[in-house]
Amino acid sequence: MDHPSYDAGIPAFGTGVLYAFLVTAAVSLCLAVLAGTDRGGAAPRLLRAARLSALGTCALIGLDVMLLLYGFLSHDFRIRYVAHYSDRSMPLHYLVTALWGGQDGSLLWWTFLLSLYTSVCVVTLRARHKELAPWVIATLMGVVVFFGVIMAWAANPFSASFVGAPVEGEGLNPSLQNFYMVIHPPSLYVGFVGCAVPFAWAVAALVTGRLGEEWTLAARRWVLFAWMFLSIGNVLGMLWAYEELGWGGFWAWDPVENAACLPWWTLTAYLHSVMIQERRGILKVWNVGLLLFTFFLTIFGTFLTRSGLISSVHSFAQSGIGIYFVWFMGFLVLLCTGLVIWRLPLLRKAAEIDALLSREAMFVANNWMLLGICVFIALATTWPKIAEWLWDERLTVGATFYNAWLAPVAVLLLLVMAVGVLTPWRKGSPDLLLKAFRGPLVAGVGAGLAHAVFGRAVGFPAVVNIPPIYDVVTPIKVFGATLGHVNVGRSIAWLDGHLPAVATGLVALNVAALAQEYWRGTRARMAAKGESAPVALTRLVGKNRRRYGGYLAHLGFVVMMAGWVGAAYRQEAEAVVHPGESFRLGDYTLRYDGIEFIRDITMRQTRANITVTRGGTFFARMRPARFNYTARPEQPTSEVSIVSRLSEDLYVTMNSVDPTTRVAHLKAFVNPLTLWIWLGAMILIAGVIVAMWPEASKAAARAARPSAPRRVPPAGKAALLVVTLAAGGAVTLAALPASAQNNHQATASTNARQASPAERRVFEQLRCMCGDCPRESLSTCACGFADGQRERIRERLQRGDEVRTIIDDYVARYGSESLEVPPDRGANKALYIVPVAAMLAGGVVGVRLVRRWARKPVPVTPPAKPAERPEATTAGEYDARINEELKGLDE
Repeated sequence: MDHPSYDAGIPAFGTGVLYAFLVTAAVSLCLAVLAGTDRGGAAPRLLRAARLSALGTCALIGLDVMLLLYGFLSHDFRIRYVAHYSDRSMPLHYLVTALWGGQDGSLLWWTFLLSLYTSVCVVTLRARHKELAPWVIATLMGVVVFFGVIMAWAANPFSASFVGAPVEGEGLNPSLQNFYMVIHPPSLYVGFVGCAVPFAWAVAALVTGRLGEEWTLAARRWVLFAWMFLSIGNVLGMLWAYEELGWGGFWAWDPVENAACLPWWTLTAYLHSVMIQERRGILKVWNVGLLLFTFFLTIFGTFLTRSGLISSVHSFAQSGIGIYFVWFMGFLVLLCTGLVIWRLPLLRKAAEIDALLSREAMFVANNWMLLGICVFIALATTWPKIAEWLWDERLTVGATFYNAWLAPVAVLLLLVMAVGVLTPWRKGSPDLLLKAFRGPLVAGVGAGLAHAVFGRAVGFPAVVNIPPIYDVVTPIKVFGATLGHVNVGRSIAWLDGHLPAVATGLVALNVAALAQEYWRGTRARMAAKGESAPVALTRLVGKNRRRYGGYLAHLGFVVMMAGWVGAAYRQEAEAVVHPGESFRLGDYTLRYDGIEFIRDITMRQTRANITVTRGGTFFARMRPARFNYTARPEQPTSEVSIVSRLSEDLYVTMNSVDPTTRVAHLKAFVNPLTLWIWLGAMILIAGVIVAMWPEASKAAARAARPSAPRRVPPAGKAALLVVTLAAGGAVTLAALPASAQNNHQATASTNARQASPAERRVFEQLRCMCGDCPRESLSTCACGFADGQRERIRERLQRGDEVRTIIDDYVARYGSESLEVPPDRGANKALYIVPVAAMLAGGVVGVRLVRRWARKPVPVTPPAKPAERPEATTAGEYDARINEELKGLDE
């Protein structure tokens, strides 16, 4: 490829800019530290120099990103990264996507986003933050230096090919050539990188000893902004998996998926517990620890994804950068632990909670559960490596294990959420609590009973037959004596099977509780101000955006939980059909009409035409497909076809097709309530935007000061507009056809069939061991090996072989790693005991702490005379509480 002389040195120039911003970042770091430690008069000048050098660093990083992007757009294949992840046939939007499609470019993109955060943070630092500002800048520049070192010595995106530029590039991985991959990684990176700013504020507060509310107020919107994008990124990842991987689901508990969601749990816990600190001045150690741990988890997740430690369809290739992350994580542990221990005298405060049934106590319970879920996911994700390192046993932990253990915890979390909304701060009288709980409890119990009684008639039975995660009787021993035997796998499956009706009741309880909060607040304002209901509601939210935005986010999460409950009722069927043949799935009849071939410069498409009827009438025409990309013919993909409705999705994929006989291997799923997940995500995002938006009273105060410059807040309006468009696009496109990865052709089965309960019980406990696909469960994998294994298992079941015998034979042939769930024996018992023990221990400690705090003496205020409390006699104690809280307690 001939390049003009002016861009002949792009690889060398890009590398030079990389070294330049590494130097300027180090200079900014040193200047900021000097400014923070200076006790003379040089601190303001040093701080100004640190800010300017930080902005210069950000400009250099932006220049490097533009250079790499230009390399993609000009097809400069002298750059190895460009040659490996692009080709001439790729459209513009995928050339841009390739910028973060590989390891080296994604690290540069991460650093670029961090530079944007740093620029906004530096520009918006106020004079009142003059003591914290140097350490905020130093912390952010320290992180920039870390990523700069990695790129300079181990992952340079501008490294040139030693043999010269190839004529054509290798092209982007076909599974990444999807709409959601254009917006999913950037959104997730914005969330991940955004956690660095609250971390910087926490470190600055610890270093300076200014541990009051100054730093929490400064970090508040940064936390919300990062949490919002973590939510968006994970939801878009679910959409990508749903429409790209072709197994019919949206979350497979893949190690990279798990790494992406870990910071979400701890940041969610912080958003709740920091409110207790703001109101009562307690839990300072806990809140600082949560922010420090959240940033550590972002680095840990990045390490898992890029070190080659775990095998995943999402992970990058093995590389030598893992050791850099190990050293950096060790440094973070030492730094954060040392700072917290140093400042313990300032962080500690005697805690006081007035009652066990209070919002403070429910937030403590909420934090216990959220952190417990996070630790459980982290332990299960890393357990295969722990087992391999410690006792040389290769294992896998599949989705079956996560779903079985986390379903009861999720239901309990729903209960805590509802109780937290209904209980007041500090404490409430029995009459007040009864009045608050009465309506929502009736709604919740009614919905649960309706599900139990009428659910089967509409396809949602109260009890679901869930195969056990394993089927082994385990003795219960205490001090060597056997007290009895229990089948833990069957016990968990029985519990999970009875949860859907309970979850339905709790979803209704939460919705009713949130609706009641909105109604009570609106009614109190109508009584106090004489406003109409719409005006009262609008102004209520406008003056208390953080509180009612939080309620809206809660509602979105509850709606998403309802969608996840629908996954328990998923139906599936697969068939090998000739043109004109049909097969049934639930109420649907799918007729295969044949295939058509489409070819263009980038790919060869093979599309199936399927006519779907429901109840004898036409329902939809669906066109699943197989794509073979010109640049990577060895990686064909399956493009799914989806018809979405509020009640359910019909999801069809074509695993293989014989172009000569036109015989197709089709697989179809009915996924109830899936659309609720995407709708709930939109509501959640809208709630966060409401909570972040400046309140009307503060905006009016700023408008009254014409001399003050008008500045966009850190979580700026332009970014919020992008969020709204991204979320809207995600839900709007949820029903459109997308793609599903399939790395090798599938072998057609012999006829249309649905898996029997016995077959599902076996398939969901075993993993595909072909060595080519990402080792999915036999119940979902579409490769030829998995199809052949399913056929053999069916034959053995028809001959009368026991399920346990079939599983044991499979494990004897392929090893323990062929099990979806690690065996409950030997050292692996820790995987079952430790999470449960940790959750129970955490619960006991939490209850004891709250009880101890609640026993502390509280000053008693003499009861007021009735004449002094007209509100209590007219609007009732509940309305009085609402009016009191509306005065600014949630600001």
